[in-house]
Amino acid sequence: MLARAIHRASRRAGAPFIAVNCGAIPEGLLESELFGHKKGAFTGAVQDRRGLFQACEGGTLFLDEVGDMPPALQVKLLRTIEDRVVRPVGANDAVAVDVRIVSATHRNLKERIANGEFREDLYYRLNVVKLEIPALEQRREDVPLLAGHFLARFAERYDRPRLGMSPEAMEVLVSAAWPGNVRQLLNVVERAVALTATDVIPASLVRQALDAGAGSVTPLDEARRAFEREYLVRILKITTGNVTQAARLAGRNRTEFYRLLERHALEPAMFKVKVAVES
Repeated sequence: MLARAIHRASRRAGAPFIAVNCGAIPEGLLESELFGHKKGAFTGAVQDRRGLFQACEGGTLFLDEVGDMPPALQVKLLRTIEDRVVRPVGANDAVAVDVRIVSATHRNLKERIANGEFREDLYYRLNVVKLEIPALEQRREDVPLLAGHFLARFAERYDRPRLGMSPEAMEVLVSAAWPGNVRQLLNVVERAVALTATDVIPASLVRQALDAGAGSVTPLDEARRAFEREYLVRILKITTGNVTQAARLAGRNRTEFYRLLERHALEPAMFKVKVAVES
């Protein structure tokens, strides 16, 4: 997000912004991904392919998790930065490129340099301007803003425009430990959206998405409420929102069953099957 903000605020904003995760792509593929290749350079190279450096001409190339880049590619990246050219795999000629590089890592690069896992000369070529982003748990005031942004994104994706989060759920997010930082928050919000059957996400679902039960014991009352809600959701799905049938399955009369639904903010209409009829 910060890399995109830097790009948009710069004179390169009209050119491409391309991000690549250096730790998620195997070494052989990463070299081709970054620098391109010529037809016949290796098995499967059936045509020439431009790499991301060329595709990003004039713009910003974001190298995420650069600390995980294999040593052999670190040499080639250093040469590209210093000479401002790339040599595609299998090519004889180099191609000039004009690209700004923004890189990020969660690794301690000085430790990796000491262990021989990261080149010191590459570190100093990349470390022209250093921006250190505090861990999410050190800037908890950002959690509601980020969670709201992610919630709006998923509400649009899943066509649920009225989707919101209860104040108690937001309190759980703000007070949670975030070892995975913003990516973990994104994942937790998406899981809560996927789990909720109502327009307001309750705190219990956020705790479930956080896997709060791992390494800790959930209080009995909270566990009972969570089970009761999941049970109600299950039988409403089975009966497609028919309260009479659901109450019969639960062994309760309609009045008692409605009280249970109200307690857990569940609407039977949400479980009814919609049938489209062509005229």
